This record gives sequence, structure tokens and C-alpha cells, in this order.
Amino acid sequence: MTTLQPPAAAEPRPAPPPVRRERRSWTGWGFLGPFVAVFALVFLAPIAYSVYLSLFRDQLIGGTTFVGLDNYGEALRDERFWSSLGRVSLFLAVQVPIMLGIALLVALALDSGRLYGRDFFRISIFLPYAVPAVVATLMWGFMYGTRFGLVGDINGALGVSLPDPLSPDLVLASIGNIVTWEFVGYNMLIFYSALRVVPHSLYEAAQIDGAGQIRVITAIKLPAIRGALVIATIFSIIGSFQLFNEPSILQPLARNAITTDYTPNYYTYALSFNGQQHNYFATVAIVMGLITMVVAYAVQLRGMRKGV
Repeated sequence: MTTLQPPAAAEPRPAPPPVRRERRSWTGWGFLGPFVAVFALVFLAPIAYSVYLSLFRDQLIGGTTFVGLDNYGEALRDERFWSSLGRVSLFLAVQVPIMLGIALLVALALDSGRLYGRDFFRISIFLPYAVPAVVATLMWGFMYGTRFGLVGDINGALGVSLPDPLSPDLVLASIGNIVTWEFVGYNMLIFYSALRVVPHSLYEAAQIDGAGQIRVITAIKLPAIRGALVIATIFSIIGSFQLFNEPSILQPLARNAITTDYTPNYYTYALSFNGQQHNYFATVAIVMGLITMVVAYAVQLRGMRKGV
């Protein structure tokens, strides 16, 4: 008689190892923290405070009152603001292409290796950028003077009557000449630095194909420095919208030509320090900042678009 044996008990499976939770490391934030703090203090906080100021208005009756977006509506109807914006837009449309065109030609000439005394010319063209804007404007303002400056001396020595560079019709062009003199070297250095990193193999291939200098410039050099061209253009646009030093310094010499609303930045300065309109000043500054941001971003999208 056979005896049934009970089935053998299954061996217990080993318990799975406990899930080990990774502890979050804050080391990265420790390195990033100082930058975030400084960025918030010097960039985000002023913007937030300006937005806060723009929502209020000082009134003779009731003091500081919350007005919401009324200040922005007033800015959009302000003829003085739009007149100053139109003036710097004209300045941008004329001066920036001339300045960048000169800078590009100089950079191409230096990069060609056919210019005698290349190092001397590079330093000489860049040197005006090292001159403070205040000093440069005072120097050019003295030369523009018809009574005590270079223009006046030429008129007296030659018995001619040159046009007054500080007249209402010419003062914007005179400011453009100063800005061009100051920043041609800066933009030239950007273009020249970009040209120096273009692979020489491209030039060798072009030489084998029998391409001339003009073809090399249009087919190799300009496409290779496209990013530098876009960056320089954006910086120049921002600088044009921020035009302040030159008109404010020349204003005592050209009182009939340069008014306190000559440029948007000069207008906001006058509103804040001369008119004590701090709330409206903040509003105009924010509107101008938004316009500058939109234009610069549009130029960046256009410049970086493939096939353009």
C-alpha cells in the first residue's frame, strides 16, 4: 500500500531589495543661487517696481491713486512720445545700415590680408570705442560749433558759410555721425572675429574652383558670419532706441533743435527728473521697452531664418 506524500513546500522567495530613494542634491542650486539672486535684484525687481508705479497716478486731490491701465492709454495717445519714437526710428533706419556697412567693409579689408599695416588700422578704427561717450560728444560738439568750433574757424578762414551741423535740419545727422564714429570699431571687431574662425578649407575649395574675391565674400564669408551680423544689428537697434547721451549733452549747444522730448529716453528722463511724473515716466519706459523687445525679436527671427 502506497502512501501519498504531501507536496513539498515551495521555497520562500527572497524579498526584493528595498527601494532606495535618491536624495535630491541641492549642490547645483548652490552654485546657481548667487546668479539668481543678483539677476532678481538688478533686473526683475526694477521691472516689477516700474510696472507697479505705472498702475498709479499722483493727483492734486486724493494723492497717489490706483488707475490701472489708464497711464498706458495716455502713453499711446501722447504725441510727444510718438514724435520722439519716430525720430529715433528714422535715425535707426539710416544710421544703423551705414555704420554696419562701414564696419563690415573694414572687417573684410582687414581679413583679406592685402591691407598694409593691418594691426595699426585695426587698433586705430577700434580706438574711438574706448573714448567715453560723454567725451566724444563734447569733442564733436566743439567741432560742430559755428562761433567757437571747427566749423566756425573754417568759415572765418575761407570766407564761406558752411551749414550749421546743430541746426534743426542737420542735428540728427550730426548725432548719427558721432554714434557712427564711436561704434564702427566695436562692430568691426565683432565681424573681424567671426571672419577669423571661418575654416580655411572653404577658401582652398573656392580657390580650386577659380572663384574671385567677390564670389568668396558673397558665397563664403557673408554666410559664415551671418550670426555675427544679426547680433550686431540687434545691439545697434537697441542702442538706437536707447539714444540719450548725445542729444542730452548737445542740447545746451542746440537749444532750438534738441528739445526734452527729442528721443524716448530723453523724454522719460525729463518726465522723471524735471516734471516729477514718476508714474507716467515708468509707463513710457515700459512701453518703449516692449517696442524695443518686439523689434529686436523680429529682426532675430528674420535674420536666423534659413534661406533668407
